[in-house]
Amino acid sequence: MTAIRKKYPLVSIITVNYNQAEVTCALIESLNKITYPNFEIIVIDNASPTDDPSIIKQRYPNIIFVQNPINYGFAAGNNFGLMRARGEYILLINNDIEVPAGFMEPLVEKLQNNPQIGAVSPKIKFYYQPDTIQYAGYTQMNYVSMRNFAFGFREKDQGQYDKDTETFYAHGAAMMVPIEVVKKVGLMSYIFFLYYEEADWCERIKKAGYSIWYVHNSFVLHKESVSTGKLSTLKIYYLNRNRLVFMRRNVEGKLFYMGLAYQLFVAIPKNAFVYLLKGKFNLFHAYYRAVGWHLSHTFDPEIHENPML
Repeated sequence: MTAIRKKYPLVSIITVNYNQAEVTCALIESLNKITYPNFEIIVIDNASPTDDPSIIKQRYPNIIFVQNPINYGFAAGNNFGLMRARGEYILLINNDIEVPAGFMEPLVEKLQNNPQIGAVSPKIKFYYQPDTIQYAGYTQMNYVSMRNFAFGFREKDQGQYDKDTETFYAHGAAMMVPIEVVKKVGLMSYIFFLYYEEADWCERIKKAGYSIWYVHNSFVLHKESVSTGKLSTLKIYYLNRNRLVFMRRNVEGKLFYMGLAYQLFVAIPKNAFVYLLKGKFNLFHAYYRAVGWHLSHTFDPEIHENPML
């Protein structure tokens, strides 16, 4: 019997670097040890201001390296990578991740076996606690509170999520998408800059008729929050601004008005007031800049634009 030759379609691996050249190099080093034989690595540097990103290309001359003159944001950085990609499949991966040797094959196989799947994510575990899960699928978004939760978050990995399941969202730290899906639904929206861009992208993928899956027999290790910090003004501003952007783009009717009222009159004032009481005036100010952005962009058509590949 003649052995069936296994097909390894080209995978374009895209990562965005910002002031974290050594972290990005650690990711590439782990990618260069994987067993999957057919991939390209695309690194987009978002105008790192105090770090020298050129060392990435110097150490790994075979990668595609794009150095942007301006920090256009995480969503735009990924979009620049998507424009350069030649692969049949695209893997968007955070630069603060490291991967084991066999993580790629199950993701590609899942997509190859079902063309109705529009995106997949592996199990994500904490790099510094590799026995602990960060992500094993997501719950549905509550369109009033604008919150959802990752299955398995901070649970010890004892095999309780060792089954592929359909999920509401892939995880932006590591998600694989067929290029044909990107051509159909478009690129990430530039309006987000940072945070919620992948959730919005997943909403569009689902609206186009595709499902999204968590793949249990692939995992990656995530260092998490290396670039933005745990309580930075940047993080608070964009999380709150983009929570409302996501709502404006994806929620309609009664739910939209309920969610808007909850965010503007309950969630944001309550959280901001806590920082005010603690004397963290910069974090308090970040909340109200987030709301102010929406007041000055109430009728901005860019909110609803979906750039195409």
